Amino acid sequence: MPAKLVRVTPTIESLSSASPAEQVRLGYADTLREILQQPASWRDTAARLVGAEVSGQLRSLVARQPGHIVLTGSGSSVYVGECLAPALQAGLGVPSQAIPAGTLLTHPRGTLPRGSGLLVSIARSGDSPESASVVDQVLQAEPYYRHLVITCNPQGRLATGYRNEPRVSVLQLDERTNDRSLVMTSSFTNLLLAGTGLLHATTDDTSTGLADLAADIATQMFERYGDALLEAGSTDVDAVMYLGSGASFGAARESALKMLEMSGGAVTAMCETYLGLRHGPMSWLKRPSPVVAFLSCEPHIRAYETDLLRELAQKQLGGMRIVVGERIPADLIGTNDLAIDLPGLSGLDEAQQAMLQVTVGQLLALARCLALGQLPDAPAQGVLTRVVETFAIHGGVRHA
Repeated sequence: MPAKLVRVTPTIESLSSASPAEQVRLGYADTLREILQQPASWRDTAARLVGAEVSGQLRSLVARQPGHIVLTGSGSSVYVGECLAPALQAGLGVPSQAIPAGTLLTHPRGTLPRGSGLLVSIARSGDSPESASVVDQVLQAEPYYRHLVITCNPQGRLATGYRNEPRVSVLQLDERTNDRSLVMTSSFTNLLLAGTGLLHATTDDTSTGLADLAADIATQMFERYGDALLEAGSTDVDAVMYLGSGASFGAARESALKMLEMSGGAVTAMCETYLGLRHGPMSWLKRPSPVVAFLSCEPHIRAYETDLLRELAQKQLGGMRIVVGERIPADLIGTNDLAIDLPGLSGLDEAQQAMLQVTVGQLLALARCLALGQLPDAPAQGVLTRVVETFAIHGGVRHA
């Protein structure tokens, strides 16, 4: 009788200590480095935000009192905007919303608020076909909009194409955040952190201190829970549900995309708000799928979230629960569940809390990718590319 194959669950240490050649052979060298570099890179990004030139740019944009803030991007980049929008609206008192670049390109009159506004274009490469096309379109159609580009790529079109346009400001992040892996990890969280610079632009700056706190929490999370998350992600499942509220819903969207991308489509990933789950999507949890729950630090929001999680337990819906938050109620965690307790999380603003939540989704997706025998640095080969390939840009509707 042949011996049974025993799969060894990876650990942070075993993955990190493998030789560079072995990491390349197994296809995770870039992804692992980019996930683990996040705490240090957040400190670098925060220092950049308080530099005289950048802080002056951000202060000027906020001081103009835009009537609207629109955050745009494609794929993961628009999920950065979804994490930022609730925090910006609450902190600045300016209506803020995330709109995909593709939607602005095809339906500008039905989606872009008119009048005075700030369009924040978020991009890792800045070379996706729709990215610059949207900026071009809004520059032409909306003369009272200012523009802020936040990008990781100094050579991208968004970073280089508007040097002579006074309405466009560019916030260039450290090139190390320009992830080489196909999927966005450190680029996502650093773009998100950079966007929070708008929150602190007209107040006594706290962004550096907050980034230090976030980096400390992330470092402790990797050390304390990294291996448990890799083990949970290695489980043989074909579907996962992610739950979040407010900015955390953006983190749920990004985490679901990471699982879908890095599994090469082998794992179906769904995301919902806690209150939205009851309106149909709860039926999806009749299967024993893991539920990844990002808990709010706000008591009245958490009350809705914990009610829902207790309801799922009572109805025996879903499989293993991975609950992420601070001071997690003990009754939410069953024998086979995992609590990722993050002391200090409530000291961060809502968008920066989402940064920590996203790192949990990244580790789960990395582990599932490796368990499937795929290459994390380049999953779904032949289907996905690091930068979306060029496609035709057709004439859009122009505002009157």
